[in-house]
Amino acid sequence: MEMEPEGTVLFATVGVPYFGFDIFSVSLPPNPSDISIQSTPETCHTDGVSANFNAGFADDEPGSVVFVSERNGSSQLYRTRYEKSEPEPLRTGVHSIFHDRPTIKNHRLYFVSAHEKPSEPFKSSAAVYEAKLDGKESQPVRLTPVGTVDLSPAVSQSGQFIAVASHGSGRWKGDFRELETEIVVFSVADPTKRRVVVGLGGWPTWQGDSVLFFHRKAEDGWWSIYRSDISGGPATRVTPPGVHTLTPAASHDGRWIAVATRRKGILYRHIELFDLKTKQFYPVTEKLNHNLHHYNPFFSADSDRLGYHRFRGESAKGDCIVPHLQPVYSPVRNLRMVRVHGTFPSFSPDGGLIAINGDLTDTPGLMLLKSDGSKRWILMDQPSIFSTAWSPAEPGVIFTSVGPIFESVKMTVQIARVSFNLSDLENTKSLTDAKIDVSVKILTSTDQGNNAFPSCSPDGKKIVFRSGRSGYKNLYIVDAVNGEGDNSEGIFKLTEGDWIDTMPSWSPDGELIAFSSNRHNPADPSGFGLYLVRPDGTGLCRIHIEGQDTDADLAMERINHVCFSPDSKWLLFTANFGAVLAETISGPNQFQPYGDLYACRVDGSSLVRLTCNQYENGTPAWKSGIASLEELSLAEPVGDKLRGQFQELLWLSCDI
Repeated sequence: MEMEPEGTVLFATVGVPYFGFDIFSVSLPPNPSDISIQSTPETCHTDGVSANFNAGFADDEPGSVVFVSERNGSSQLYRTRYEKSEPEPLRTGVHSIFHDRPTIKNHRLYFVSAHEKPSEPFKSSAAVYEAKLDGKESQPVRLTPVGTVDLSPAVSQSGQFIAVASHGSGRWKGDFRELETEIVVFSVADPTKRRVVVGLGGWPTWQGDSVLFFHRKAEDGWWSIYRSDISGGPATRVTPPGVHTLTPAASHDGRWIAVATRRKGILYRHIELFDLKTKQFYPVTEKLNHNLHHYNPFFSADSDRLGYHRFRGESAKGDCIVPHLQPVYSPVRNLRMVRVHGTFPSFSPDGGLIAINGDLTDTPGLMLLKSDGSKRWILMDQPSIFSTAWSPAEPGVIFTSVGPIFESVKMTVQIARVSFNLSDLENTKSLTDAKIDVSVKILTSTDQGNNAFPSCSPDGKKIVFRSGRSGYKNLYIVDAVNGEGDNSEGIFKLTEGDWIDTMPSWSPDGELIAFSSNRHNPADPSGFGLYLVRPDGTGLCRIHIEGQDTDADLAMERINHVCFSPDSKWLLFTANFGAVLAETISGPNQFQPYGDLYACRVDGSSLVRLTCNQYENGTPAWKSGIASLEELSLAEPVGDKLRGQFQELLWLSCDI
């Protein structure tokens, strides 16, 4: 019987711990110019637990809202039946760790799920399903054809038709900023009869049963809303240039479309009403919360209420702490998944402590956590420190990179050996984020640029790292105590070539070093495969991951952040195998919104997907033993104040 991977995996996710989203709505006055913070109170429909988003009013009960929530470590569907009711989970009939865009219409639930494996590598598993809401859990009906990828479903006013942003059945091309989706319409009664209404567009919304609005990036560079009649004819632009208009929602009375906007000089995404007759914008959320992002509007059935999701606020009811450690649902029975509030975690030799880096810009660069998440210490205050590697042989020694990340070969980045006394941790029992005295030794020569991503040999005597000293980023091995030395006698060049070899990981048994590289195609700076080499430089080979069988598959691979299992039999890494699950324009910034975690055996077989979401997950660490929920101090969360400090899409520029 083939064994599954076991142990505890720590990993980071870009921005998500800060989201703190709740669903809100406001009553719309006859004249939207009358909206003000004094006269237009917001109603909160959710309970402040984790992140709640992508909502809609259900048509079966007034005030009922259906939404996505990540309170249990994966995106699941919930509803509230009236303003102050407790959210209740919706039975979708499928076991999936990814759900999105729910709609309740005519006592049926329509939603996106990713529970069925895609038909080929590099294809999303997102598809649209229908489930009955009769109180019984029954098998849902897949409305998306097998082999096709559908996102962002919208149900027409009568419930007879569904419009989707579809990737079709073709191969994913790697797009994630402007998705090459087309607007497709099909009948709920016969979903096999699909018709392409628009060749390029996303986030459809219905006006009645015959008119669709959607967003796309116009030729002048501005994201804009377009209108199309499903009976035929060209799509027409509705919103003008000079403002990004996104994720539209059409009112059922035909008067408005609500949009999320980004304007020049305004740092936040806001919800505005656009009058379809006068072509005039009316701000809504900027008048209510001018310094918060607002996302993905929706209307009530009578068009009298406008909803959206946003950061709930620091003083709002609900979660107010970003915990140091957060359990995340694991699809593998004996593998515990835990999200860390920080980056680049690594375990101490006994597993009792975790070294982490901060956010690279503001927070302390090197910190320690107790492995139950109950306490944190600061080792190095300054930011611009990344990639920790705890010495397997010395409980008080951590290696890290000091300098800016993602820079050229000439940038000065050094490998540091950071030493401290464990007894100093015990003397700070009553302090939060106490500063610990450390001794820092730079192991790399100051005139040799961009040395980063250290990983330690199991005996603690050597460090493998990436360096740009030759003009290219290759791998080197250095003495873990004395460093290079005056004459570089303590350093060994492991790989060589005009490509990028990076993010090495030394196996716990000492036999292999895994790393990412584009050596198969140096002209492509973004395509990385997974490679192995022995510490003496022999046996270098590319690992062919199960299912990636063609040259096209290999060319598409983007594999990073590799590490070994504690028994050296498995590899854990981030990869783009699953493509995208949602329209990335609809949420906060993700540098790589297809960075899911995967594990496979060292020979590339037995591939297992460990995360399934629309975020960038990465920098994992793996230890033996399954951390129990009781070990994690989550009954009374210990962590940082929840401030909603996440970024707008960095590539959504108003400088056009």
